[in-house]
Amino acid sequence: MTDLTGKTALVTGSVQGIGLAIAKELAKAGARIAVHGLATEEEAAATCRHLEEVGAPEARFFAGDLRDPVAIDTMMSEIEGWGGADILVNNAGIQHTASLAEMPAEKWDAILAINLSAAFHTMQKSMPAMAERGYGRVINIASVHGLVASKEKAPYCAAKFGLVGLSRVAALEYANKGSKSAGGVTVNCICPGWTETAIIEPQIEARAAAHGGDRDAGIAELLSEKQPSQRTSDPSEIGALALWLCNPVAHNITGTSIPVDGGWTAQ
Repeated sequence: MTDLTGKTALVTGSVQGIGLAIAKELAKAGARIAVHGLATEEEAAATCRHLEEVGAPEARFFAGDLRDPVAIDTMMSEIEGWGGADILVNNAGIQHTASLAEMPAEKWDAILAINLSAAFHTMQKSMPAMAERGYGRVINIASVHGLVASKEKAPYCAAKFGLVGLSRVAALEYANKGSKSAGGVTVNCICPGWTETAIIEPQIEARAAAHGGDRDAGIAELLSEKQPSQRTSDPSEIGALALWLCNPVAHNITGTSIPVDGGWTAQ
């Protein structure tokens, strides 16, 4: 069992989906949780209460527009004042599917900002302190689309490939910080395939429409093209992997990109 008592984790995009699932697993292990995401005041408060109910000694919501470096800097300063992040999970992301010729420029800019540049800014602000403490975990939620490409996802693939590269550079720069007993400072990507989250809902709806509104048929078609297991992942499974990466025993696992994709990238 991983014990995160005394540790603080920032999970971006943690009011729903994979981010919330990761926050729950870290909370169950005893970490304080810095919650972030698009949420009303009531939704943010409910998320914090839920995380405390499952085990977090404290959960607090921190607002920050990840398209804006100044807003990110303010958020990170507030979290530093709260004690700083021992664990950083860059999970927040957006998606828009369109051909390269038809992709709106503003969608390109927003996807690159949120899915890639925001991770650079949060890592730059938090990793020096991790090195000083001798323990730190950066877990960047990339995608199979950080390893292989698909049509109509130019900005998403560009951002996720970039996130993998950024993570490898940071892993090398911090590889010798800390110690085996303390856990060291590691940087890894988790690369989910088809996972049951809101971000894939538009693609499911499009496939279902082609099958006369049959959602199950739409999902089956979507998975049959890419994911050999023909099973989606549950966000909790991503959370379990993230938690394991936080264990000091994972001190030599750094610079990796771990697919959770039912064999997609093995093809």
